[in-house]
Amino acid sequence: MSLYGGVEAGGTRFTCAIGSSPDELKAEVSFATTTPQQTIDRAIAFFQQYQRRETLSAVGIGSFGPVDLNPSSPMFGYITNTPKPGWANTEFSGRISRALGVPVGFDTDVNAAALGEATWGAAKGLETFIYMTIGTGIGGGGMINSQLLHGLLHPEMGHLRLPHDFDQDPYPGACPFHGDCLEGLAAGPALLGRWGHRGEELPPDHPAWRLEAHYLALGLANLICTLSPQRIILGGGIMQQAALFQMVRRNVQQLLNKYVQVPAILERIDQYIVPAALGNRAGVLGAIALAKKTIQ
Repeated sequence: MSLYGGVEAGGTRFTCAIGSSPDELKAEVSFATTTPQQTIDRAIAFFQQYQRRETLSAVGIGSFGPVDLNPSSPMFGYITNTPKPGWANTEFSGRISRALGVPVGFDTDVNAAALGEATWGAAKGLETFIYMTIGTGIGGGGMINSQLLHGLLHPEMGHLRLPHDFDQDPYPGACPFHGDCLEGLAAGPALLGRWGHRGEELPPDHPAWRLEAHYLALGLANLICTLSPQRIILGGGIMQQAALFQMVRRNVQQLLNKYVQVPAILERIDQYIVPAALGNRAGVLGAIALAKKTIQ
């Protein structure tokens, strides 16, 4: 059986795993994201320790960004203009490939998670779908006609611009680039900045969740009208709030106002906007799927 390495490189934590599928994971480790040197070296050491016993065919990396995905660019495989201190213009995939001597697949963390869900999870059998993570930041990826979404750069769905009623919500937004984009209004730092508490500290009946559902639904309604996905998969820590899915679904239906006349939205929206089937392992499993895809 061929074995693959996967790296889910998050701005807060890295998760590395070795295996070939959700049922065939041989080893896994998670650790805090510190400096680029320390964090990437720790990932390399994890794989090198395993390589002493068995051979890895390839490694996949799903990384926080922005990242350079253009193979003809001199910065290909780099984390580029990220606001995370110390990580701007960091070479990533090249360092992993040279250290381990294997091919490396490289993409955004959300595109990797989308590939994981397409391979083993809630998007299996679909050609066009969106995966979004709602947590410390908001990111989106997915597939169009069975191909991961790429283009000029890569999708930045968290930075959609939304209607913002300052009378109803005077909070200016937390995004250092745009202020009140989707991420600036609905990611974890916005919950903390607006209410003075982290999302996990807020009770289910707190007004924060009605506002959160409103902003998320605005973003999803725009994406439905733009990309026409067959399903929308939502992951991330904020989506652990049990009541939020139903509130988001209801808001999306109200915003679309029966314009998109399909049963998936009108009658079966609970099967259309869904949680990640792979849970918090979508990213690292998707990185393993990316590694497999790299050598196929």
